[in-house]
Amino acid sequence: MRKTLVVGNWKMHGSRPANADLLTGILAARPFSAEVVVCVPFPYLSDTASTLASSEVRWGAQDGSSHEQGAYTGEVSAAMLAEFGCRYVIVGHSERRAYHAESDELVAEKAKVALSKGVTPIVCVGETLAQRDAGDTEAVVKRQLSAVIHALAHCASEIIVAYEPVWAIGTGRTATPDQAQHVHRVLRAQLQAATGHGEKMKILYGGSVKPDNAATLFKQPDIDGGLIGGASLKAADFVAICRAAD
Repeated sequence: MRKTLVVGNWKMHGSRPANADLLTGILAARPFSAEVVVCVPFPYLSDTASTLASSEVRWGAQDGSSHEQGAYTGEVSAAMLAEFGCRYVIVGHSERRAYHAESDELVAEKAKVALSKGVTPIVCVGETLAQRDAGDTEAVVKRQLSAVIHALAHCASEIIVAYEPVWAIGTGRTATPDQAQHVHRVLRAQLQAATGHGEKMKILYGGSVKPDNAATLFKQPDIDGGLIGGASLKAADFVAICRAAD
């Protein structure tokens, strides 16, 4: 039985006072039946680690370098993330792919380096509206995931996958439960064929998940939780989504 995982992605939001209030609200709502993680901007990792250290709520980062160390100004290595107790790192988010031209191969290398340092990569895949309208959804997500599977080889079963239809991120649009489930099933079959462990791996849905649709999405057989954007910035909304796994 796969346990539900809810991951908050704060993106480039937050301040020390606002973060403290948000984390206090999340902690006050414990316990959760789901596993709960917050992925925060780099400068807030220390504060977050201190606040959550004695709790079961975990923390992670929103990106990590494909390099282990070196003259890469502005980059943050997986080893650095591990020093701050990060259990997770998001790689290949659609915003990184779109705004920073990250290729499938670069995303795969980031996942590989993260795993080598004991940090679990949450690998994002997803199609644009144009790709969906062209009937290319399955081809796109399978191509993106295939690059990671190829790079990680026998370690591929250690990742978490997040399906985030680009057309449903921050737009207020959400894939229907059936649409999301269909893509999750495709991804699980691909993981099963490649690793033999696909039925045990977590696949999250990310795309305008809110308190009023989370429970329906999480009830789908191949949706194991959510990668939550905007709703993760309000304690009440994020807690309600976590409760949807009850």
